[in-house]
Amino acid sequence: MPSPVSSASSPLRRRIAVILLVLLLLFGGAVFYAAWRVYWKPNVAASPFGPAYLYIRTGASFLEVLDSLERQELLLEPATFAWLAERRGYPTHIRPGRYLVNFGTSNARLLDKLMLGQQDTVAFQLDAFKYKPQLARQVARQLETDSSALRKLLRNNSFLKQRYQLDTTTILTLFLPGPYRFVWNTSAQQFLDSAAAMHARFWTAQRRRRADSLGLSPTEVHVLASIVQRETAKPKDKPIIAGVYLNRLHHGMRLQADPTLLWAIGNFGVKRVLNKDKLVDSPYNTYKHKGLPPGPITSANRQSLDAVLKPTAHTYYFFCARPDRSGYSDFAETYAEHKQNARRYQHTLDSLQILR
Repeated sequence: MPSPVSSASSPLRRRIAVILLVLLLLFGGAVFYAAWRVYWKPNVAASPFGPAYLYIRTGASFLEVLDSLERQELLLEPATFAWLAERRGYPTHIRPGRYLVNFGTSNARLLDKLMLGQQDTVAFQLDAFKYKPQLARQVARQLETDSSALRKLLRNNSFLKQRYQLDTTTILTLFLPGPYRFVWNTSAQQFLDSAAAMHARFWTAQRRRRADSLGLSPTEVHVLASIVQRETAKPKDKPIIAGVYLNRLHHGMRLQADPTLLWAIGNFGVKRVLNKDKLVDSPYNTYKHKGLPPGPITSANRQSLDAVLKPTAHTYYFFCARPDRSGYSDFAETYAEHKQNARRYQHTLDSLQILR
């Protein structure tokens, strides 16, 4: 027969075991919840403005990263991210870049992206530019690229010759206006290398053969295309104007291109070229000097380049803007006919009181 003590202690032991089990489950649940909250709970806040981006500059500290996250209010619980980031060693493995931060991302997934450097690329639009400082400003507006470092490279003649076989005068021929994709923290040299890769893809064997048939190098095609581009925005007129200048080059005539004068005097806002402009002392003055100028007067786009590579065959040696100011040109075979066209256009400018 069992003793009263042992029969009374059995229910007590069972109650203690149940209590311990409940406490263990509660503790385990608390630990699991804490881990879920820190590691896997969605922690990126929704943005009313669409996709959110975290920009981490080169050399940024962990505190600067946290400050960026908090200023943009990207995280629901910044403290849990900071705790996990420190435990995973992120403060010593910060990788710069532009990171797309998706709504509902957990701390663990966000840290994986940041520590692996899985940044989003930037859709970069390169617009035509006339002077190298304009390029540096375009780049600085869209990328982290150090504009002063880029300007320095563009002035480094030995570097440009060794790496791109161009110099400080012809380097503008490296750049094709249009869309590019870059990582946001692209360096100055990486930017130039990417432009060079795009340039190389443009200059296919077929295009090089066309340039050879015209007696031009790729660089000379760029220079002539830059003049054509400044002469007209009309696709129909581009290959005709290219043909005019090629006719002049092949017959030893001066180009007498007004846009090269405007480049030389540094004023593309001029509506009317005056005789005194033709006296400017510059190798870009194609009224004084035969042949092409030493470098391009703008970064030529693909349409202008192909207009030079596939010019219209004709016997025109002259052209002038139409008096209707439509943007199209009147073409002439003789100087006498050209003078008549020019007088009509000048009469229009006079009537509009456009003196400069």
